[in-house]
Formats: sequence, structure tokens, C-alpha cells
Amino acid sequence: MKFIVVGLGSMGKRRIRCLKKLGYNEIYGYDIREDRKKESEMLYGIQSLDNLDNIQTLGIEAAIISTPPDRHLQYVELFAPIHIPCFVEASVILEHSLKIKELSEKYSVFIAPSCTLKFHPAINDIKNIVNSGEFGKVTNFTYHCGQYLPDWHPWEDIKDYYVSNKETGAAREIVPFELVWITEILGYPTEVKSFKGEVMNFGIDDVYTICFNFNNNYYGNMLVDVVSRFATRSLILNMEYGQIRWNWEESMVKLYDAKKQRWLYFNQPYSEAHEGYNKNIIEQMYVDEIKAFLKGLEDPKKYPYSIDEDVNILQLLSKIENFS
Repeated sequence: MKFIVVGLGSMGKRRIRCLKKLGYNEIYGYDIREDRKKESEMLYGIQSLDNLDNIQTLGIEAAIISTPPDRHLQYVELFAPIHIPCFVEASVILEHSLKIKELSEKYSVFIAPSCTLKFHPAINDIKNIVNSGEFGKVTNFTYHCGQYLPDWHPWEDIKDYYVSNKETGAAREIVPFELVWITEILGYPTEVKSFKGEVMNFGIDDVYTICFNFNNNYYGNMLVDVVSRFATRSLILNMEYGQIRWNWEESMVKLYDAKKQRWLYFNQPYSEAHEGYNKNIIEQMYVDEIKAFLKGLEDPKKYPYSIDEDVNILQLLSKIENFS
């Protein structure tokens, strides 16, 4: 099977690693930067392309679009009309996702928006605990996700890539990235209230604080920032008869069983992070995500996140921002 990976920055290289780990080696790469093409050729032995003019002649069967978010649409516009299904990295621009949805429907082509955290073992444990019903209904939750922006890519200045742009800003991107898994487990809120702003000198909104009302049945709050000097993902979720605690550096989910007055521990399977990344950004969830995309090529219903859902998440982001 032949693939093309468009965008050979950190995410594009990661997707090449995923494909190769799954046993796929017929991979073309494309990037507007010559240095990234040469580096990918050297590291992974792929063949890079100077342009995409003759893409139809190569027998490409699937595309992975790992460009900055504001460039996703232009490549879907290239691939969809020639019926090449696409995996697209995390979205943040609603208007683009709406157009991608139109292209998917117009050309009957499978588009798989990224949903990486659905493949995190701890998040799957949390989902299974909540869905079991054994501990009653959810009553409230608090969640914090933060990582200091210059630590994302220590090898380059934040002003040299998309995270410092207003439309594709880092904190703005993280909000829907996290909402993908939160809404899967807890549903969509009926009301949101929020604040956002810049507290550091990054030139973007670097803190989002959001309150959720789920039809007056339960409530939650989420803090997203790119100013935390220690990378943090931390959840406390309360239920009628239990409490879930997840702190990602502990590599486990803790569950307090109020009926039996004991703690239960769900240890995370060991998985390495790629060199240069935070040790908690495990590589296996990205491999599993691409594996799900491959299953979606056979039957789109097997992929766990649709373009319709992606549009819904970005519409929720719009509500959050319009309130603040």
C-alpha cells in the first residue's frame, strides 16, 4: 500500500514512524522546506517529492496531512477530487473543517480527523469506569492541561511555526484536542462560560479557563494553558460512589470506590516517548491512531471520530470563545 505524508515537521515524521512500525514502507513525503525533505529521506528512507503535480500517477492509496492547521484544507482540496482518502491532524479552524466536510460528501471520500487522545490507555480506562455505571452518575470534574510553549519544540523559536499565530495558537489548539475525549465520555455541555487571555509574552491567548454545565445534571471546569513550567495533565472526576484521579506522570488511573472504601489502581501499559519529547507523550497512541485510520480505509464506520464530530467540537470552541 502506498502513502503520502504531506508536511514533514515533527508530526509528519511521527506519522512516518507509525506507518513503518505497522509494516508499511512505500511512503512518499512532501514539504515546502527542502531541509525537512532531506532529513526525512535520511532518517526513514522515504522518497520525497518536489511537487504534487503528478500525484495521480504514483498510485497513492492514502494521504496523511501533517501540515500546520491552516494548510489542511488546501491539501484535502487536492486529494478529495481524485478520491484519495486523508488522515488530517488536529483541527482548530471551523470554516476549514466545514469545507473539508463538504469535500468529503461531494466526492464520497473518507476523511479521518485526528483524535489522538482517544487512544491513550488512561483515557480508555476512565471511559470504561464511567460507562460501567458501577459508580453512579458523574457529578462534577476539574481538568488541567498545560505545558510551557517554548518546551513544545525546544529546537525552534515559537515565532517560527504555527503555534504563535492567533488563529492556530497553541492554547487555542489544545482546547478542541482535549474536548474530543472529554465529550466522548461526558457528552456535550448545554452551557459554557469562559475567560481567555495572554499572561505571558507569547503574542497569543495562552490561558483558557472554561466552565461547563451539562443540562444541570453535572458540572465541570477545564483549564488549558501554555504557561505551565511543568507539563501537566490532571483530572479529578467525581461520581456518586467514586472518584477518578488521573495525573499523567504517574502512569496510572486511580479510582476510589466509596462503597468498599478502597482505592483501585489501573496501571498504564509501558510505552516509550520518542527522543526529545516529554516522556508522557507516548508514541503508541499515535501508532494505534494510524492503525484505526487503516481500518477506516476498509470501512469508515470503524474509525472512531468523524468529520461531523470534528465540526461539532470546533463549534463548541466557537461558543467558548464567543462567551469570553
